[in-house]
Amino acid sequence: MYIVKVVIVRGSIIIDIFDKLTILSDSAKYDVACTSSGIDRKGKSGSLGSAAKAGICHSFSADGRCISLLKVLMTNVCVFDCKYCINRESNDTPRAAFTPQELAELTINFYRRNYIEGLFLSSGVIKNPNYTAEQMIKALELLRNVYHFNGYIHVKAIPGADSELITRLGLLADRMSINIELPSQESLRLLAPNKTKESILRPMGLISNKIQENRTDLVKYRHASRFVPAGQSTQLIVGATPDTDHTILTLTEGLYKKYGLKRVFFSAYMPVVENSLLPAIDTKPPLIREHRLYQADWLLRFYGFEAKELLDARNPNFNLQVDPKCNWALNNMDKFPVEINRASHEMLLRVPGIGVISAQRIITARRNGTLDFASLKKLGVVLKRAQYFITCQGKIMEGLKITSDSTIRTLMSDQYKLPSYQEQLSLFDEPFITRKDVQQCLTGQI
Repeated sequence: MYIVKVVIVRGSIIIDIFDKLTILSDSAKYDVACTSSGIDRKGKSGSLGSAAKAGICHSFSADGRCISLLKVLMTNVCVFDCKYCINRESNDTPRAAFTPQELAELTINFYRRNYIEGLFLSSGVIKNPNYTAEQMIKALELLRNVYHFNGYIHVKAIPGADSELITRLGLLADRMSINIELPSQESLRLLAPNKTKESILRPMGLISNKIQENRTDLVKYRHASRFVPAGQSTQLIVGATPDTDHTILTLTEGLYKKYGLKRVFFSAYMPVVENSLLPAIDTKPPLIREHRLYQADWLLRFYGFEAKELLDARNPNFNLQVDPKCNWALNNMDKFPVEINRASHEMLLRVPGIGVISAQRIITARRNGTLDFASLKKLGVVLKRAQYFITCQGKIMEGLKITSDSTIRTLMSDQYKLPSYQEQLSLFDEPFITRKDVQQCLTGQI
Protein backbone atom coordinates (compact mmCIF):
# COMPACT_ATOMS: atom_id res chain seq x y z
CA MET A 1 0.00 0.00 0.00
CA TYR A 2 1.23 3.51 -0.79
CA ILE A 3 -0.29 7.00 -0.77
CA VAL A 4 0.17 9.51 -3.55
CA LYS A 5 1.35 12.69 -1.83
CA VAL A 6 1.01 16.32 -2.88
CA VAL A 7 4.36 17.93 -3.51
CA ILE A 8 4.08 21.66 -2.83
CA VAL A 9 6.46 22.67 -5.57
CA ARG A 10 5.55 24.96 -8.42
CA GLY A 11 4.88 22.92 -11.54
CA SER A 12 4.49 19.52 -9.85
CA ILE A 13 1.27 19.89 -7.86
CA ILE A 14 -0.90 19.51 -10.96
CA ILE A 15 0.57 16.12 -11.73
CA ASP A 16 -0.11 14.96 -8.21
CA ILE A 17 -3.73 16.14 -8.39
CA PHE A 18 -4.15 14.29 -11.67
CA ASP A 19 -2.73 11.12 -10.11
CA LYS A 20 -5.19 11.46 -7.25
CA LEU A 21 -8.07 11.98 -9.66
CA THR A 22 -7.03 8.94 -11.69
CA ILE A 23 -6.90 6.71 -8.62
CA LEU A 24 -9.98 8.00 -6.81
CA SER A 25 -12.30 8.20 -9.82
CA ASP A 26 -11.29 4.67 -10.83
CA SER A 27 -11.96 3.44 -7.28
CA ALA A 28 -15.44 5.01 -7.33
CA LYS A 29 -16.66 3.30 -10.50
CA TYR A 30 -17.93 0.20 -8.67
CA ASP A 31 -20.63 2.19 -6.86
CA VAL A 32 -23.76 2.38 -9.03
CA ALA A 33 -26.01 4.11 -6.50
CA CYS A 34 -26.18 7.42 -8.32
CA THR A 35 -28.65 8.81 -10.79
CA SER A 36 -29.89 12.16 -12.10
CA SER A 37 -30.92 14.60 -9.45
CA GLY A 38 -34.64 14.00 -9.01
CA ILE A 39 -35.12 17.61 -7.83
CA ASP A 40 -35.73 20.90 -9.59
CA ARG A 41 -33.73 23.78 -8.09
CA LYS A 42 -32.96 26.52 -10.57
CA GLY A 43 -29.83 28.62 -10.58
CA LYS A 44 -29.83 31.92 -8.73
CA SER A 45 -27.91 35.16 -8.88
CA GLY A 46 -24.51 35.00 -7.20
CA SER A 47 -24.35 31.18 -7.26
CA LEU A 48 -22.79 28.62 -9.60
CA GLY A 49 -24.74 25.77 -11.16
CA SER A 50 -28.26 24.48 -10.72
CA ALA A 51 -29.99 21.22 -9.89
CA ALA A 52 -32.83 21.62 -12.38
CA LYS A 53 -33.88 18.31 -13.87
CA ALA A 54 -32.97 19.45 -17.37
CA GLY A 55 -29.63 20.75 -16.15
CA ILE A 56 -28.16 17.40 -15.22
CA CYS A 57 -26.41 16.35 -18.43
CA HIS A 58 -25.94 12.63 -19.03
CA SER A 59 -22.84 11.08 -20.52
CA PHE A 60 -21.31 7.61 -20.52
CA SER A 61 -18.39 6.24 -18.59
CA ALA A 62 -15.90 3.85 -20.17
CA ASP A 63 -17.85 0.81 -18.91
CA GLY A 64 -21.08 2.01 -20.53
CA ARG A 65 -22.88 3.34 -17.47
CA CYS A 66 -24.86 6.57 -17.80
CA ILE A 67 -23.41 9.26 -15.55
CA SER A 68 -23.93 12.97 -15.09
CA LEU A 69 -21.72 13.77 -12.11
CA LEU A 70 -18.10 14.00 -11.08
CA LYS A 71 -18.00 10.61 -9.38
CA VAL A 72 -15.06 10.35 -7.03
CA LEU A 73 -13.92 9.16 -3.62
CA MET A 74 -12.65 11.52 -0.95
CA THR A 75 -10.09 8.78 -0.29
CA ASN A 76 -9.63 5.12 -1.07
CA VAL A 77 -7.66 4.59 2.12
CA CYS A 78 -9.87 2.37 4.27
CA VAL A 79 -9.60 0.76 7.68
CA PHE A 80 -12.40 -1.69 6.77
CA ASP A 81 -11.59 -5.05 5.21
CA CYS A 82 -14.67 -5.91 3.13
CA LYS A 83 -13.60 -8.94 1.11
CA TYR A 84 -15.36 -7.88 -2.13
CA CYS A 85 -13.98 -4.31 -2.16
CA ILE A 86 -10.95 -3.27 -4.17
CA ASN A 87 -10.22 -0.62 -1.53
CA ARG A 88 -10.19 -3.02 1.42
CA GLU A 89 -7.42 -2.56 3.96
CA SER A 90 -5.64 -5.81 3.08
CA ASN A 91 -5.56 -5.17 -0.68
CA ASP A 92 -2.32 -3.88 -2.16
CA THR A 93 -3.55 -1.00 -4.32
CA PRO A 94 -2.42 2.60 -4.92
CA ARG A 95 -3.89 4.92 -2.28
CA ALA A 96 -4.72 8.61 -2.42
CA ALA A 97 -6.74 11.22 -0.58
CA PHE A 98 -8.11 14.63 -1.53
CA THR A 99 -8.03 17.46 0.95
CA PRO A 100 -11.41 19.26 1.24
CA GLN A 101 -9.92 22.29 -0.55
CA GLU A 102 -8.61 20.17 -3.46
CA LEU A 103 -11.92 18.42 -3.95
CA ALA A 104 -13.90 21.67 -3.85
CA GLU A 105 -11.61 23.39 -6.35
CA LEU A 106 -11.60 20.39 -8.68
CA THR A 107 -15.40 20.20 -8.67
CA ILE A 108 -15.82 23.92 -9.34
CA ASN A 109 -13.26 23.99 -12.15
CA PHE A 110 -14.75 20.91 -13.81
CA TYR A 111 -18.15 22.54 -13.58
CA ARG A 112 -16.85 25.75 -15.13
CA ARG A 113 -15.49 23.76 -18.04
CA ASN A 114 -18.91 22.15 -18.48
CA TYR A 115 -17.64 18.62 -17.81
CA ILE A 116 -20.13 18.08 -15.00
CA GLU A 117 -23.36 19.39 -13.51
CA GLY A 118 -22.91 17.94 -10.04
CA LEU A 119 -20.91 15.78 -7.67
CA PHE A 120 -21.22 12.21 -6.42
CA LEU A 121 -18.98 11.91 -3.37
CA SER A 122 -18.16 8.72 -1.53
CA SER A 123 -15.18 7.67 0.51
CA GLY A 124 -13.23 4.90 2.13
CA VAL A 125 -13.09 5.03 5.91
CA ILE A 126 -9.88 6.81 6.87
CA LYS A 127 -8.93 6.69 10.58
CA ASN A 128 -12.56 6.23 11.68
CA PRO A 129 -16.11 6.95 10.39
CA ASN A 130 -16.40 10.29 12.23
CA TYR A 131 -13.12 11.67 10.87
CA THR A 132 -14.12 10.64 7.35
CA ALA A 133 -17.53 12.29 7.66
CA GLU A 134 -15.90 15.47 8.96
CA GLN A 135 -13.61 15.67 5.91
CA MET A 136 -16.58 15.26 3.58
CA ILE A 137 -18.51 17.96 5.45
CA LYS A 138 -15.58 20.39 5.09
CA ALA A 139 -15.46 19.78 1.33
CA LEU A 140 -19.21 20.31 0.91
CA GLU A 141 -19.21 23.40 3.12
CA LEU A 142 -16.53 24.92 0.89
CA LEU A 143 -18.61 24.15 -2.20
CA ARG A 144 -21.88 25.50 -0.78
CA ASN A 145 -20.71 28.42 1.38
CA VAL A 146 -17.44 29.62 -0.16
CA TYR A 147 -17.87 28.81 -3.86
CA HIS A 148 -21.68 29.17 -3.66
CA PHE A 149 -22.17 26.00 -5.70
CA ASN A 150 -25.90 25.48 -6.12
CA GLY A 151 -25.66 22.32 -8.23
CA TYR A 152 -26.61 18.76 -7.40
CA ILE A 153 -24.62 16.87 -4.77
CA HIS A 154 -25.07 13.20 -3.89
CA VAL A 155 -23.05 12.09 -0.86
CA LYS A 156 -22.57 8.68 0.70
CA ALA A 157 -23.20 8.43 4.43
CA ILE A 158 -20.45 6.62 6.34
CA PRO A 159 -21.63 3.61 8.39
CA GLY A 160 -20.82 4.16 12.05
CA ALA A 161 -20.63 7.98 11.92
CA ASP A 162 -22.39 9.99 14.64
CA SER A 163 -25.96 11.13 14.02
CA GLU A 164 -24.94 14.78 14.26
CA LEU A 165 -22.45 14.37 11.41
CA ILE A 166 -25.00 12.52 9.27
CA THR A 167 -27.41 15.40 9.86
CA ARG A 168 -24.83 18.01 8.82
CA LEU A 169 -24.10 16.07 5.63
CA GLY A 170 -27.81 15.89 4.87
CA LEU A 171 -28.18 19.66 5.10
CA LEU A 172 -25.43 20.12 2.50
CA ALA A 173 -26.45 17.40 0.04
CA ASP A 174 -29.39 16.89 -2.31
CA ARG A 175 -29.40 13.11 -2.05
CA MET A 176 -27.77 10.71 0.41
CA SER A 177 -27.21 7.00 0.23
CA ILE A 178 -25.82 4.38 2.51
CA ASN A 179 -25.02 1.07 0.87
CA ILE A 180 -26.37 -2.11 2.40
CA GLU A 181 -24.02 -3.96 0.00
CA LEU A 182 -25.06 -7.48 1.02
CA PRO A 183 -28.62 -8.75 1.51
CA SER A 184 -28.26 -10.62 4.81
CA GLN A 185 -26.55 -10.33 8.18
CA GLU A 186 -24.83 -13.66 7.53
CA SER A 187 -23.29 -12.32 4.31
CA LEU A 188 -22.12 -9.16 6.06
CA ARG A 189 -20.56 -11.17 8.86
CA LEU A 190 -18.73 -13.33 6.33
CA LEU A 191 -17.54 -10.74 3.80
CA ALA A 192 -17.74 -7.39 5.61
CA PRO A 193 -16.80 -8.09 9.25
CA ASN A 194 -16.42 -4.36 10.07
CA LYS A 195 -20.01 -3.63 9.11
CA THR A 196 -23.22 -4.67 10.83
CA LYS A 197 -26.85 -4.47 9.85
CA GLU A 198 -27.43 -2.03 12.72
CA SER A 199 -24.61 0.32 11.66
CA ILE A 200 -26.18 0.57 8.19
CA LEU A 201 -29.89 0.70 9.06
CA ARG A 202 -29.48 3.18 11.94
CA PRO A 203 -28.30 6.09 9.72
CA MET A 204 -30.78 5.00 7.05
CA GLY A 205 -33.57 5.35 9.59
CA LEU A 206 -32.13 8.67 10.80
CA ILE A 207 -32.11 10.08 7.28
CA SER A 208 -35.68 8.87 6.69
CA ASN A 209 -36.91 10.50 9.92
CA LYS A 210 -35.08 13.76 9.22
CA ILE A 211 -36.62 13.94 5.75
CA GLN A 212 -40.09 13.59 7.28
CA GLU A 213 -39.37 16.19 9.97
CA ASN A 214 -37.99 18.58 7.36
CA ARG A 215 -41.18 18.37 5.30
CA THR A 216 -43.14 19.48 8.34
CA ASP A 217 -40.68 22.31 9.02
CA LEU A 218 -40.94 23.54 5.43
CA VAL A 219 -44.71 23.79 5.81
CA LYS A 220 -44.37 25.84 9.02
CA TYR A 221 -41.30 27.88 8.12
CA ARG A 222 -40.81 29.09 4.57
CA HIS A 223 -37.02 29.53 4.83
CA ALA A 224 -36.24 26.34 6.77
CA SER A 225 -33.08 24.55 5.60
CA ARG A 226 -33.81 21.61 3.32
CA PHE A 227 -32.62 18.17 4.36
CA VAL A 228 -31.80 15.71 1.53
CA PRO A 229 -34.56 17.06 -0.77
CA ALA A 230 -33.96 14.34 -3.39
CA GLY A 231 -34.30 11.52 -0.84
CA GLN A 232 -32.01 8.58 -0.18
CA SER A 233 -30.98 5.44 -2.03
CA THR A 234 -28.90 2.33 -1.46
CA GLN A 235 -27.04 -0.39 -3.34
CA LEU A 236 -27.01 -4.19 -3.19
CA ILE A 237 -24.30 -6.38 -4.68
CA VAL A 238 -25.71 -9.29 -6.68
CA GLY A 239 -23.78 -12.53 -7.07
CA ALA A 240 -21.07 -12.23 -4.44
CA THR A 241 -23.00 -14.48 -2.02
CA PRO A 242 -25.49 -17.36 -2.34
CA ASP A 243 -28.44 -15.09 -1.44
CA THR A 244 -31.40 -15.71 -3.76
CA ASP A 245 -33.37 -13.22 -5.82
CA HIS A 246 -36.28 -13.84 -3.44
CA THR A 247 -34.15 -12.68 -0.49
CA ILE A 248 -32.93 -9.61 -2.39
CA LEU A 249 -36.38 -8.61 -3.67
CA THR A 250 -38.05 -9.09 -0.29
CA LEU A 251 -35.39 -6.89 1.31
CA THR A 252 -35.86 -4.31 -1.45
CA GLU A 253 -39.59 -4.16 -0.83
CA GLY A 254 -39.03 -3.77 2.90
CA LEU A 255 -36.59 -0.88 2.36
CA TYR A 256 -39.08 1.00 0.21
CA LYS A 257 -41.87 0.55 2.74
CA LYS A 258 -39.93 1.21 5.95
CA TYR A 259 -37.43 3.87 4.90
CA GLY A 260 -39.13 5.46 1.90
CA LEU A 261 -36.08 5.05 -0.36
CA LYS A 262 -36.11 6.65 -3.78
CA ARG A 263 -34.17 3.82 -5.37
CA VAL A 264 -32.53 0.53 -4.59
CA PHE A 265 -29.67 -0.05 -7.02
CA PHE A 266 -28.36 -3.49 -7.93
CA SER A 267 -24.73 -4.02 -8.86
CA ALA A 268 -23.69 -7.25 -10.56
CA TYR A 269 -20.66 -8.53 -8.64
CA MET A 270 -17.44 -7.82 -10.53
CA PRO A 271 -14.50 -9.93 -9.35
CA VAL A 272 -11.75 -7.40 -8.71
CA VAL A 273 -9.91 -9.07 -5.82
CA GLU A 274 -9.14 -12.69 -5.03
CA ASN A 275 -10.47 -14.32 -1.90
CA SER A 276 -11.47 -17.87 -1.07
CA LEU A 277 -14.88 -16.63 0.14
CA LEU A 278 -15.68 -14.96 -3.20
CA PRO A 279 -16.48 -16.28 -6.69
CA ALA A 280 -13.44 -16.98 -8.85
CA ILE A 281 -11.68 -13.95 -10.31
CA ASP A 282 -12.57 -15.04 -13.87
CA THR A 283 -16.31 -15.25 -13.08
CA LYS A 284 -18.44 -13.19 -15.45
CA PRO A 285 -20.64 -10.52 -13.81
CA PRO A 286 -24.27 -11.76 -13.57
CA LEU A 287 -25.58 -8.88 -15.68
CA ILE A 288 -28.79 -10.63 -16.78
CA ARG A 289 -29.67 -11.36 -13.18
CA GLU A 290 -29.05 -7.69 -12.35
CA HIS A 291 -31.33 -6.76 -15.26
CA ARG A 292 -34.14 -9.02 -14.02
CA LEU A 293 -33.91 -7.50 -10.55
CA TYR A 294 -34.20 -4.01 -12.00
CA GLN A 295 -37.28 -5.12 -13.96
CA ALA A 296 -38.80 -6.57 -10.80
CA ASP A 297 -37.94 -3.39 -8.87
CA TRP A 298 -39.86 -1.45 -11.51
CA LEU A 299 -42.86 -3.74 -10.98
CA LEU A 300 -42.76 -3.09 -7.24
CA ARG A 301 -42.59 0.68 -7.63
CA PHE A 302 -44.90 1.37 -10.56
CA TYR A 303 -47.05 -1.69 -11.33
CA GLY A 304 -48.51 -2.59 -7.95
CA PHE A 305 -46.78 -5.96 -7.60
CA GLU A 306 -45.58 -7.42 -4.32
CA ALA A 307 -42.40 -9.43 -3.91
CA LYS A 308 -44.31 -12.56 -2.83
CA GLU A 309 -46.20 -12.55 -6.14
CA LEU A 310 -43.03 -12.68 -8.20
CA LEU A 311 -40.92 -15.14 -6.20
CA ASP A 312 -41.35 -17.56 -3.32
CA ALA A 313 -39.46 -20.29 -1.48
CA ARG A 314 -40.24 -22.83 -4.22
CA ASN A 315 -39.12 -20.48 -7.00
CA PRO A 316 -36.46 -18.31 -5.36
CA ASN A 317 -34.74 -17.00 -8.53
CA PHE A 318 -35.96 -15.26 -11.67
CA ASN A 319 -36.25 -17.02 -15.00
CA LEU A 320 -33.42 -15.54 -17.06
CA GLN A 321 -35.23 -16.28 -20.34
CA VAL A 322 -38.44 -14.34 -19.60
CA ASP A 323 -38.91 -10.99 -17.87
CA PRO A 324 -40.60 -11.10 -14.43
CA LYS A 325 -43.93 -9.69 -15.63
CA CYS A 326 -44.28 -12.24 -18.43
CA ASN A 327 -43.19 -14.99 -16.07
CA TRP A 328 -45.90 -13.97 -13.58
CA ALA A 329 -48.53 -13.93 -16.34
CA LEU A 330 -47.54 -17.40 -17.58
CA ASN A 331 -47.85 -18.73 -14.04
CA ASN A 332 -51.28 -17.10 -13.59
CA MET A 333 -53.06 -17.90 -16.85
CA ASP A 334 -56.31 -18.41 -14.90
CA LYS A 335 -56.51 -14.60 -14.59
CA PHE A 336 -56.43 -14.14 -18.38
CA PRO A 337 -57.61 -13.13 -20.89
CA VAL A 338 -58.85 -9.75 -19.67
CA GLU A 339 -61.34 -7.66 -21.62
CA ILE A 340 -59.51 -4.50 -22.57
CA ASN A 341 -62.66 -2.37 -22.53
CA ARG A 342 -63.64 -3.31 -18.98
CA ALA A 343 -60.49 -4.31 -17.11
CA SER A 344 -59.43 -2.25 -14.10
CA HIS A 345 -56.32 -0.09 -14.23
CA GLU A 346 -54.62 -2.47 -11.78
CA MET A 347 -55.27 -5.46 -14.03
CA LEU A 348 -54.19 -3.64 -17.18
CA LEU A 349 -50.81 -3.01 -15.55
CA ARG A 350 -50.38 -6.76 -15.14
CA VAL A 351 -50.82 -7.54 -18.83
CA PRO A 352 -47.48 -8.17 -20.62
CA GLY A 353 -46.97 -5.52 -23.28
CA ILE A 354 -49.00 -2.85 -21.47
CA GLY A 355 -46.93 -0.29 -19.60
CA VAL A 356 -47.80 2.48 -17.17
CA ILE A 357 -48.32 5.09 -19.91
CA SER A 358 -50.25 2.83 -22.29
CA ALA A 359 -52.51 1.64 -19.43
CA GLN A 360 -53.44 5.24 -18.68
CA ARG A 361 -54.03 5.90 -22.38
CA ILE A 362 -56.39 2.92 -22.53
CA ILE A 363 -58.39 4.20 -19.54
CA THR A 364 -58.69 7.64 -21.15
CA ALA A 365 -59.45 6.44 -24.70
CA ARG A 366 -62.17 3.93 -23.81
CA ARG A 367 -64.25 6.70 -22.22
CA ASN A 368 -64.88 7.96 -25.74
CA GLY A 369 -65.54 4.65 -27.48
CA THR A 370 -64.85 0.94 -27.77
CA LEU A 371 -61.26 -0.10 -28.38
CA ASP A 372 -60.08 -2.71 -30.85
CA PHE A 373 -56.63 -4.21 -31.51
CA ALA A 374 -55.76 -1.53 -34.08
CA SER A 375 -56.55 1.13 -31.49
CA LEU A 376 -54.34 -0.55 -28.92
CA LYS A 377 -51.38 -0.53 -31.27
CA LYS A 378 -51.82 3.22 -31.78
CA LEU A 379 -51.88 3.67 -28.00
CA GLY A 380 -48.44 2.06 -27.68
CA VAL A 381 -49.41 -1.45 -26.55
CA VAL A 382 -46.89 -4.14 -27.57
CA LEU A 383 -49.39 -6.51 -29.18
CA LYS A 384 -46.83 -9.22 -29.86
CA ARG A 385 -46.91 -9.91 -26.12
CA ALA A 386 -50.28 -8.54 -25.05
CA GLN A 387 -52.34 -10.44 -27.67
CA TYR A 388 -52.12 -13.68 -25.69
CA PHE A 389 -53.62 -12.12 -22.57
CA ILE A 390 -56.42 -9.81 -23.78
CA THR A 391 -59.68 -9.69 -25.70
CA CYS A 392 -61.33 -6.75 -27.44
CA GLN A 393 -65.13 -6.77 -27.34
CA GLY A 394 -64.93 -10.39 -26.18
CA LYS A 395 -62.82 -11.58 -29.12
CA ILE A 396 -59.20 -12.61 -29.41
CA MET A 397 -56.99 -11.19 -32.14
CA GLU A 398 -58.01 -12.43 -35.60
CA GLY A 399 -56.02 -15.45 -36.77
CA LEU A 400 -54.40 -16.02 -33.39
CA LYS A 401 -54.28 -19.53 -31.99
CA ILE A 402 -53.52 -19.50 -28.30
CA THR A 403 -51.73 -22.48 -26.80
CA SER A 404 -49.41 -22.56 -23.84
CA ASP A 405 -46.53 -23.67 -26.08
CA SER A 406 -47.03 -20.90 -28.67
CA THR A 407 -47.31 -18.28 -25.96
CA ILE A 408 -44.12 -19.39 -24.27
CA ARG A 409 -42.26 -19.64 -27.58
CA THR A 410 -43.23 -16.11 -28.55
CA LEU A 411 -42.31 -14.61 -25.21
CA MET A 412 -38.98 -16.43 -25.30
CA SER A 413 -38.26 -15.59 -28.95
CA ASP A 414 -34.97 -14.06 -29.95
CA GLN A 415 -36.45 -10.58 -29.66
CA TYR A 416 -36.81 -10.99 -25.90
CA LYS A 417 -34.48 -13.84 -25.12
CA LEU A 418 -31.17 -12.86 -23.53
CA PRO A 419 -28.01 -14.96 -23.82
CA SER A 420 -26.56 -16.51 -20.72
CA TYR A 421 -24.08 -13.63 -20.47
CA GLN A 422 -23.95 -10.17 -21.94
CA GLU A 423 -20.71 -8.26 -21.80
CA GLN A 424 -20.82 -4.52 -21.32
CA LEU A 425 -18.74 -3.03 -24.09
CA SER A 426 -16.71 0.14 -23.76
CA LEU A 427 -18.18 3.02 -25.74
CA PHE A 428 -14.96 4.98 -25.82
CA ASP A 429 -11.34 4.03 -26.37
CA GLU A 430 -9.97 7.17 -24.75
CA PRO A 431 -10.77 8.60 -21.29
CA PHE A 432 -13.03 11.62 -21.17
CA ILE A 433 -10.67 13.82 -19.20
CA THR A 434 -6.99 14.04 -20.07
CA ARG A 435 -4.06 15.32 -18.05
CA LYS A 436 -4.13 18.49 -20.14
CA ASP A 437 -7.80 19.03 -19.23
CA VAL A 438 -7.00 18.79 -15.54
CA GLN A 439 -4.08 21.20 -15.88
CA GLN A 440 -6.30 23.75 -17.61
CA CYS A 441 -8.98 23.38 -14.93
CA LEU A 442 -6.57 23.89 -12.08
CA THR A 443 -4.78 26.82 -13.70
CA GLY A 444 -8.00 28.65 -14.58
CA GLN A 445 -7.71 28.22 -18.35
CA ILE A 446 -11.44 28.03 -19.08
